[in-house]
Amino acid sequence: MTHPNPRMAAASTEAAPRPSATRRMVVLACAALAALAIPFSPARAQTYPDRPITMVVPFAAGGPTDTVARLIAESMSKTLGQQVVVENVGGAGGTRGAGQVAKAAPDGYTILLHHIGQATSATLYRKLPYNVLTDFVEIGLVTDVPMTVIGKKDLPPTTITELVSYVKENKEKVIYGNAGVGSASHLCGMLLMSALASPMTTVPYQGTGPAMNDLVGGQIDLMCDQSTNTTGQIKAGKVKAYGVTTPTRVKSLPDLPTFGESGVKNFEVAVWHGAYAPKGTSPEVVAKLNNALRVALQDPKVIARFADLGTEPVSQDRASPEAHKAFLEAEVAKWKPIIEQAGIYAD
Repeated sequence: MTHPNPRMAAASTEAAPRPSATRRMVVLACAALAALAIPFSPARAQTYPDRPITMVVPFAAGGPTDTVARLIAESMSKTLGQQVVVENVGGAGGTRGAGQVAKAAPDGYTILLHHIGQATSATLYRKLPYNVLTDFVEIGLVTDVPMTVIGKKDLPPTTITELVSYVKENKEKVIYGNAGVGSASHLCGMLLMSALASPMTTVPYQGTGPAMNDLVGGQIDLMCDQSTNTTGQIKAGKVKAYGVTTPTRVKSLPDLPTFGESGVKNFEVAVWHGAYAPKGTSPEVVAKLNNALRVALQDPKVIARFADLGTEPVSQDRASPEAHKAFLEAEVAKWKPIIEQAGIYAD
């Protein structure tokens, strides 16, 4: 209806209340918060990933876990259509990098590639700032890496039997190096000393690289590390190889005996690797990451390179998130009494 007086109509329009600047800011803020509260929807998952993904490796570059991660990341990048960039966040036996991923946004753009230390840290660190079993979503297992016991070139023993006698006779005079408390080489050494019922002097290093350098240089006597890190040194003749820690021999090192066949009991350990996302990551995103991982594990290049390093990808059924979760829970339970009995903690 037309107002009888146009001037009064204009005045009444101008006089209408307008939202204040403060009120507008409050409305906008509420809208932003509401947007943040919306879960990662299937629609958004369809566009994932639309930018590079960071794969955190909680150890130094050049180490055995880093080697595994870079092979997997390269293959996963092809399937996902976005680069998977490896970021090395070392320190605190792998817990610094794992903690960074635990606190990351659960959007699938920050994931973790960790080894057996993900399970053992639950007991090794009594004040761990995250929960291994509840603060991550398992993506899938990657590989089981055998470990090899190696010595400096001029170490007197030449066989496992001779090594056992040598360690028992010399005890603390034998210097055993590892990559730091909580590392795979630390766990292997702890298990070896338990199996032989004989102590050794342990020297922790800041990573596998420095420890290997000192072994090659003759500053330490023994080391136990993943075949992904030792195979090259063994084949090059830079270290003396004694045996592998798995029930069967390693294909890439067929002449290297197992400790079991040499009569050493209760000394079997393999370093498994798995991928994780932060708690809260959507099932749709986890499914995409798991699919890319499964494709990588069937990649001929990955299989061939793993074989060169003395390992192989896990089977497809073990690569599922469900199998990974069940395996992690079993490993936490397995290592807990061993670590508690040793009474050696990282904090």
